[in-house]
Amino acid sequence: MEMDLLARLGRITARKLTASKIRIHGDYHLGQVLSTGSDFVIFDFEGEPVRPLSERRLKRSPVRDVAGMIRSYHYAAFAALLSGLAVREKDAALLEPWADLWYKHSCGAFLRGYLETVRGSGLAPDDEEGFENLLVPYLLEKAVYEMGYEMNNRPAWLVIPLRGIAYLCGGEE
Repeated sequence: MEMDLLARLGRITARKLTASKIRIHGDYHLGQVLSTGSDFVIFDFEGEPVRPLSERRLKRSPVRDVAGMIRSYHYAAFAALLSGLAVREKDAALLEPWADLWYKHSCGAFLRGYLETVRGSGLAPDDEEGFENLLVPYLLEKAVYEMGYEMNNRPAWLVIPLRGIAYLCGGEE
């Protein structure tokens, strides 16, 4: 998997990316978004609390927040299977393909909406390869961060970031 990861990251440096940096949310995930029924409200713009304020104030690519939301969808898809509260343990394995399908569909819809909204704005590359080259490092960064968190707090959930890393390296989840 290490060689796959290095190969994936090597593609990122093969061309120059053009995208703007702005002040971003910094801790963007499903828990920071409320649905009003006709719209969505995003709140808690303080950034990731464990990072120093000087780092949270830096301008960054908004694609970093996109990566945070995608990882959040991954957690939403699999948390019910791992918590043992909503699904019996013996049924979890049977439901994994459905959770994976929901995750991919939800992320696809989110990404399509995002890309339609920012197209031509300069906030993200307009072409698919450029956008992917910007998104993948942020997804990997987030999944590696999650891996450390899960090892220290919820070892049974370590499978979520590991599946995300494997998927980004070209493996199937």
